[in-house]
Amino acid sequence: MKIGLFFGTFNPIHIGHLTIANHIAEYSDLDQVWFVVTPHSPFKKKSSLLEDHQRLEMVYLATKDYPKLKQSDVEFKLPQPNYTINTLVYLEEQFPKHEFALIMGEDNLNSFHKWKNFEVILKHYSIYVYPRISRDTTKHKFENHKKIISVDAPIMELSSTFIRQSIKEGKNIRPMLPEHVWNYLDEMNFYK
Repeated sequence: MKIGLFFGTFNPIHIGHLTIANHIAEYSDLDQVWFVVTPHSPFKKKSSLLEDHQRLEMVYLATKDYPKLKQSDVEFKLPQPNYTINTLVYLEEQFPKHEFALIMGEDNLNSFHKWKNFEVILKHYSIYVYPRISRDTTKHKFENHKKIISVDAPIMELSSTFIRQSIKEGKNIRPMLPEHVWNYLDEMNFYK
């Protein structure tokens, strides 16, 4: 089975994440997309995150009706802060019959050369890249690389930061979230 790994804090997961993941699962050679919930990204302040289990629960609620989309807490079991290469090695040990690939936004390729062991990742894993609005201005050194696969997914410029801020301001952002996620956030009074 070929699995695409969509890493993120998903703080919260929103319809942009879901739309991109579902598109890639349906229109590429990947069999499933796993949302790998990151406990602590080396690039984000931990204080702004909901608890790990709460974000995992939101990803579960968002994906439970989509057979090709799964939530993963694999990084909860690894030392923090974690790096993608460590997760890939761990997953290969746990699931030797699966083939893993990465999913990332086109804009992330600009900083990909700063990732720990990025050369090893590029040598052993395909990277499925979805477009961002910045596509015409984004130039990266990995253009035309054989392991980089461009996916013509819908452009979704919706951010979790915008959603958190809007909830804090009392705005109605319900259409931006999967229904089960909205209900959970509302019930738990998160981000207010």
